[in-house]
Amino acid sequence: MKQENRNSSIFVFGTRAVIEAVNSGRELEKVYIQKGLKNELVHELQRTLNEFKVPFLFVPAEKINKVAGYRNHQGVAAILSSVSYQNIENILPRVFEEGRTPLLLVLDRITDVRNFGAICRSAECMGVDAVIIPSRGAAQISSDAIKTSAGALHKIAVCRSENLKATLTFLKESGLQIVSCTEKSEKNCYECDLTVPTALILGSEEDGISEEYLKRSDVSVKIPLRGEIGSLNVSVAAGIILYEAQRQRIGS
Repeated sequence: MKQENRNSSIFVFGTRAVIEAVNSGRELEKVYIQKGLKNELVHELQRTLNEFKVPFLFVPAEKINKVAGYRNHQGVAAILSSVSYQNIENILPRVFEEGRTPLLLVLDRITDVRNFGAICRSAECMGVDAVIIPSRGAAQISSDAIKTSAGALHKIAVCRSENLKATLTFLKESGLQIVSCTEKSEKNCYECDLTVPTALILGSEEDGISEEYLKRSDVSVKIPLRGEIGSLNVSVAAGIILYEAQRQRIGS
């Protein structure tokens, strides 16, 4: 297996090397496959990635050449994950069995690694049981994200979801209320009961929470603002809404 450390990420290059990495149990952040590659080994790679639910992208040759440099990459490059992902289906029952009230954080397309790291730091400090992210369209958990999280990413459970809609359905069926945090809401966060089992959704800074997830929410809330700027940085918003949840729970 050929591994190289480039720009704080550890890469594995080569089709067979990536297949072996997956089969040996190594966690991969994502895999880049050069567009247009068609051979049996590449098909085997895709089958393996689908079986183990590893996200992959088809990218131009220039993208792989950029990360691989002069190395023989065979059109395939994979980023090794810096954390071990967990399954929310295993975590949630354990939280209930321990007699605790679940508090989960669902991140919809948070792509900035420093925002992501800062959010996870606040989540760990505020007792969040798990952070759920989509397999695609989420920030890479790199050394920068871990550094910004002050090591929280090694302490808090991070769950990667292939289908956030299905995950939200599972959470609702498990007895959690789904609360979307958006400045478009008319309800202030302190008016919502966050002492019950809750999953909070935060959206991307560019366009907020996806409409399909808003529709699946039980309630939406906002953080009341008094200044002229109409929104907060998402990591700051996360800290505030998580503090409100803990304030309610400590006082209840």
